Amino acid sequence: MDKKKILYVQTSGTDTPERLYSPLVLAQTALAMDVEPTVYFLGQGIKVLLKGEADKIKIGNFPTLMEVIKETKNKGVRIMVCEQSMQLFSGRIGSGDLIDEAEKVGAATLNDLALDADAILSF
Repeated sequence: MDKKKILYVQTSGTDTPERLYSPLVLAQTALAMDVEPTVYFLGQGIKVLLKGEADKIKIGNFPTLMEVIKETKNKGVRIMVCEQSMQLFSGRIGSGDLIDEAEKVGAATLNDLALDADAILSF
């Protein structure tokens, strides 16, 4: 029997930091439940993957967002960023501007992931 899959889609940007933690925490929880999670960033959501941005975000007693991203990636969760969304920012965001934990993929990847997922959550 194949593992269940959950796709977490992050479109919120740095102006709503409370929404940025949720898909990462839920992805780690999914792993503990033997579910295969993927976190896909697009639109304004990719701005948090710029080097230095996630280090600036810290809410309450949680670690910085960058610490949560690293922990999530180290546990084996794929963290993807939409290449076409990068192009929306008029060349201001290039591959070298992103954190190492982000895997650059095309827009068709999101469609494939959605078609293959057992559940999709959007933030």
